Amino acid sequence: MYKTLIKPIFDRSVGLFGIIFLSPLILFLILVLGVHFKGNPFFLQERIGKDNNVFTIVKFRTMNTRKDNLGILLPDSKRLTSIGRFLRKFSLDELPQLWNLLKGEMSLVGPRPLLVEYLPLYSSEQVKRHWVKPGITGLAQVKGRNMISWEEKFNYDVMYVNRQSLKLDLWIVILSFIQIFNTKEIYGEGGIVKKFEGKRYK
Repeated sequence: MYKTLIKPIFDRSVGLFGIIFLSPLILFLILVLGVHFKGNPFFLQERIGKDNNVFTIVKFRTMNTRKDNLGILLPDSKRLTSIGRFLRKFSLDELPQLWNLLKGEMSLVGPRPLLVEYLPLYSSEQVKRHWVKPGITGLAQVKGRNMISWEEKFNYDVMYVNRQSLKLDLWIVILSFIQIFNTKEIYGEGGIVKKFEGKRYK
């Protein structure tokens, strides 16, 4: 009953009340980022959701759109701004995902939604992470986030799918709040996440 009824209702409720309660902060960040990036403060990107369905994730923009002489975007490390690094450090860039919660596309707790281009790269075991809705936070995040390897992340994701429960979700949420105030780098070197290049296992 928790997985099929209680959790979906709770997720949408968190999305609704989170948007209402945090609206002053969200509006302030929209204004600041709109000025900082001279335009749209939001970052929209297609991600893989439950059952491999594609949805559009909403985050606050943390990188500019600087390009080289050939018109190609510069590496992420050169486009991440100081404000963007601050937002990532305290997970403030994730706030717009409350909208994804409200729409039922994401859950508060679950495997992080990843790029569509990663889908063909998963092993038959790793793809099980898409048996549940992706989350704003998850087991892999509280176990090391981007300081652990992709294989370790996926192992934790599948472990969560197999052990999903109210007790585990509450534990993950509590640890996630604690992590927000942890000054240790949680986004990898320089605040940049390395891409998953794929490694198939039989």
